[in-house]
Amino acid sequence: MPELPEVQTIVNELNRKVLKRTFLDIWTDTPELFKKPRNIALFKKKILGKRINNIFRKGKQIVFELTDNKILLIHQKMTGHFLIGKWKQKDGVWQAQSGTFLKDPANRFVHVIFYLNKDIQLAFSDLRKFAKIELWDKKDLEKNPNFKKIGPDSLEINFKDFKKLISIQKRKIKQVLMDQEIISGIGNIYSDEILFAARISPLRLTNNLKEKDLKAIHKAIKKILRKAIRAGGDSVSDYRRTDGSPGRFDKLSKVYRKEGEKCPICKNIIQRRKVGGRSAHFCSQCQK
Repeated sequence: MPELPEVQTIVNELNRKVLKRTFLDIWTDTPELFKKPRNIALFKKKILGKRINNIFRKGKQIVFELTDNKILLIHQKMTGHFLIGKWKQKDGVWQAQSGTFLKDPANRFVHVIFYLNKDIQLAFSDLRKFAKIELWDKKDLEKNPNFKKIGPDSLEINFKDFKKLISIQKRKIKQVLMDQEIISGIGNIYSDEILFAARISPLRLTNNLKEKDLKAIHKAIKKILRKAIRAGGDSVSDYRRTDGSPGRFDKLSKVYRKEGEKCPICKNIIQRRKVGGRSAHFCSQCQK
């Protein structure tokens, strides 16, 4: 699932490429991706003619602020990603006309195309079809409990607030970092990399962490997430940038999915353990 660096990369690129554009039409072969309103004809009626005024990130979700106080909310889930290019239908199949879309199989699962003015096509590729596309009135979204419960942004939270939120938990630190209601944006990939950079075991209980440990984690969050954004995110799975190209952070990761390999610092063998149903990759020698 795309995490903060992947979503922020997409947001940055969308702001450069589709800001101030207007929705003219929508094509889809998977209407079940549209969760609000579920009727695709009604969705079209509400969004066509609306201009994109701003695009930002709320946790792992992409928020399009439109005219008339409308909000287009996209959660990419496991395999969803936006693509900007040109497609045409041939024998019932949508085919990209140019660029890296043609070379990478991860980009071929286009199930939605938003047609914007200036002859721009904003497509959404989603292999597993788990994504959510919703259209809200701004005032209603701000009251929505699922939206309100998203925790403070992991790139913006200061140490004082971070310490307060983390230290009252009584769970393993990896679980807490991935809990979107406590701190938002971090998932499986970056929790592993953050804890390795901080030299903290993912198995440590948060209520046993000392202040110096919490400071190390807080510092590592900022460092690793910013590094990943500069690299355009991690494409070890299905995530791609809006031009269809992969991110480069998976070439920079130290422990994620490196079970059985040597630690880059001490040469000890990297281990994998289940933590709260998810895999944690770490060095037992460097991460105490």
